[in-house]
Amino acid sequence: MARNPQRAEATLAELREAGPNLAHRAHLADLSALSEMKRVGQEIAAAEPRIDVLINNAGNVFGRRELTPDGLERTFATNHMAYFVLTHHLRERLLAATPARIVNTASAAHIGRKLDFDDLQLARQYSTMTAYGRSKLANVLFTRELARRLAGAGVTANCLHPGFVATGLGQRDGGFFGYMVRFSMLFAGRADGGAQTIVHLASSPDVASVSGAYFISSRQVEPSSAARDDAAAMQFLIPNWKFDSKRPCLVR
Repeated sequence: MARNPQRAEATLAELREAGPNLAHRAHLADLSALSEMKRVGQEIAAAEPRIDVLINNAGNVFGRRELTPDGLERTFATNHMAYFVLTHHLRERLLAATPARIVNTASAAHIGRKLDFDDLQLARQYSTMTAYGRSKLANVLFTRELARRLAGAGVTANCLHPGFVATGLGQRDGGFFGYMVRFSMLFAGRADGGAQTIVHLASSPDVASVSGAYFISSRQVEPSSAARDDAAAMQFLIPNWKFDSKRPCLVR
């Protein structure tokens, strides 16, 4: 899945060269918009009768507070809501492929963060790193609750910190913030190195029965205490997988 058609085609070309006998597809969507999350989730579900591995890896960081057309803070929408909505729409395809796996890219940026469920959209006091860190905390909590609810169903859910990797994260932002992100990327690791833990969680038999865990460098580690708060985690999936647009992902 991609947002940029040119980059999607370039990736498809690489995949076709590596696996010419496989059916490769790209789906285009802006995963900061709920309508796009739902549309592409439905398209993938219609195209794929089963999904063995779902890797939720969409993410971005923004230098200023921006709201999506849905009224969501853009970091929260892209980094957390996209995971939630796509997993919801692809749940039946994962269950059809058991044993199947869900892999959520989180970050060590969750450490030291706490969620304010009365201000998830950071309307009162916004900062870039608070927004990003809280969205990554949401990823870990979502994974934890997802694993609990899928227990015994043949689908595991785990998350990871990929490390500081050179990607397009935040680099399209203008002004001083964008400049600092682009400068810091000069010291970041390679993207293929950051993908190693994702590949491990997606394919290794060593983690076939592990679920609800957090990994760094392909090793299971403890996330922060806030990320182990089961009462908070329970608020990141709502009963019967329904969606409340007024208070996203919270129990009504």
